[in-house]
Amino acid sequence: MRPSQFDNGQMRSRCSRMKAMPLWNEKNDRRTSRTRRSLSEALVELIKEKRFDDITVQNVIDRADIGRSTFYSHFRDKEDLFQRDWERFLDGFAQHIDWEKAGEGSFVPVVYLFSHLQDYHHFYKGLVRSRKTDAVFKSGRIHLSQKIETALASLLRSKPAPTVSLPILANYLASELFALLQWWLDHEMPYPPERMDEIFHELVTPTFRAALGKSA
Repeated sequence: MRPSQFDNGQMRSRCSRMKAMPLWNEKNDRRTSRTRRSLSEALVELIKEKRFDDITVQNVIDRADIGRSTFYSHFRDKEDLFQRDWERFLDGFAQHIDWEKAGEGSFVPVVYLFSHLQDYHHFYKGLVRSRKTDAVFKSGRIHLSQKIETALASLLRSKPAPTVSLPILANYLASELFALLQWWLDHEMPYPPERMDEIFHELVTPTFRAALGKSA
């Protein structure tokens, strides 16, 4: 066998594997997404039916029709599944905050968040029954606050520093949002999401306008 023939064969084999990898990864990613979505949906449905502490991993995988080994290849336990799904939702929410409008108008997608929780009101009742709302909202506030702080730091990198430190400003916005959301849910959603959007921005806009040095 001549060296050139061996090298060419190796090269063709490597190229073939490289071309196949993106397609394989894409299929694998889709399969992973479907598995996680099925597990997430199963847990949500179970929380509507029973207390969180009474739900077992076996309950979840039976409802999702997924094997135990598959579950543990993605999550440590049911708490890990719940928390990672919650944070994934908040990450998507944070990406839709329009920071260019901060202090000037509606910049936080409150309607989306409140409408989503309105659709999952029985799920929220399940969290109340499980006595998990305080812990869930606290973890949500902390996670969202970190996302907000990172986004604000990027936005203000080449601009004058705000009059209030970024960690305080981020914590304020996340805290106001979750406080209003919890009040709304606990009072049986007395106003439509659109009105809650108006109320939220009426509350936070003056603070952000002053902190970012924007004129009224």
